[in-house]
Amino acid sequence: MTESLTGQFISYLESEKRFSPHTLDAYRRDLTYFLSQFQIEQNDDWRRITPQQIRAGIAQAHRQGLGGASLQRRLSALRRFYTYLGRKQGFTENPAVGISAPKKSRPLPKVLDTEQAGRLMVGSSEDPLQLRDVAMLELTYSSGLRLAELASLDLKDIDLGAASLRVTGKGGKTRELPIGRYALQAIQRWLPMRNALVKGDDLALFVSKQGKRISHRTIQQRFRQRATRQGLDVPLHPHMLRHSFASHMLESSADLRAVQELLGHADISTTQIYTHLDFQHLAKVYDQAHPRARKKQS
Repeated sequence: MTESLTGQFISYLESEKRFSPHTLDAYRRDLTYFLSQFQIEQNDDWRRITPQQIRAGIAQAHRQGLGGASLQRRLSALRRFYTYLGRKQGFTENPAVGISAPKKSRPLPKVLDTEQAGRLMVGSSEDPLQLRDVAMLELTYSSGLRLAELASLDLKDIDLGAASLRVTGKGGKTRELPIGRYALQAIQRWLPMRNALVKGDDLALFVSKQGKRISHRTIQQRFRQRATRQGLDVPLHPHMLRHSFASHMLESSADLRAVQELLGHADISTTQIYTHLDFQHLAKVYDQAHPRARKKQS
C-alpha cells in the first residue's frame, strides 16, 4: 500500500531523526497533499512524478492562498521524502530538487502622508530640546536618513552653505545628500542651542540636555512623543520618516535610481520593495525612461 511508504518515512523521522509530534504532523499533512495531487495509488507511482507536476502542485496551492513559508515547508517535506526513497527504496531521481516556492511576501512599510508629515513639524517653541527635535525630524524626512546615520552626524558633516550633508551608511559607505530648505532652517535655529549645551569637545550635531551625543533610544522616544503631541495617531519611529521620504519622492519624481542613491541602497530591488512600488508603476517608469522603450513621437 502507498500508505506504507509514507508511513515508513514518518516512522523513520520519528525513531531515527527524533522529530517532534508537531513536525511529524506537518510532514504527514504535506505528503497527504501530494498523494492527492499526484493521484498516487501504488508505491511505484512516486517514480513517475516529474518536476513539472510538482511545480503545478505548488502553483495550485499558491493560487488557493497558501503562503510562501507553508509552500517552502511543503517542498522541503517532499525533497526529504525522495531522499529517503533514494536510500531505502533505490529511487534514482529526486524531482523536487531545484524547485523553489514563491518568496514569502514582505510587509509593506507604513508611511505618513504629506499632510501628516507637515503637521509633525509645525509649531513654534524656543525650548532647546523642542528645537532639536524639530531639526532631527526635518533632517530625517528631508534626506531619508537611517536612525544610526542621524545619531552619528557630526558638525563637520553638515555644509550649511551648500545645503548638503555627508553620511556614513551601512558597510561604511558614505554618500552626499541635499538638505531641504525647512530642514536647513531648523538646523540653523538649533545650532546656537546646541553650542550652549555642549560641554567639552563633543562634535555631535545632535546632543542631549547633558550636552552629550544623543542616543538611538532617546531619538526614538522623542519622535513618538512629538507625534502624540502633534495629534498623529501613529506609532512614529525614525524609519517611518525614511519610508515616507522615499515614497513621497517617488510619487513626485518617479526616478527610482535617484531615490536608490539617496537611500544608499546597493540593490535597486530593495528600493522597489522599500517604497511599495507595484509593477505597473515600475513599468511606467521604464517606458518613460529607457531609450528603447520610449515610443517615437509622431
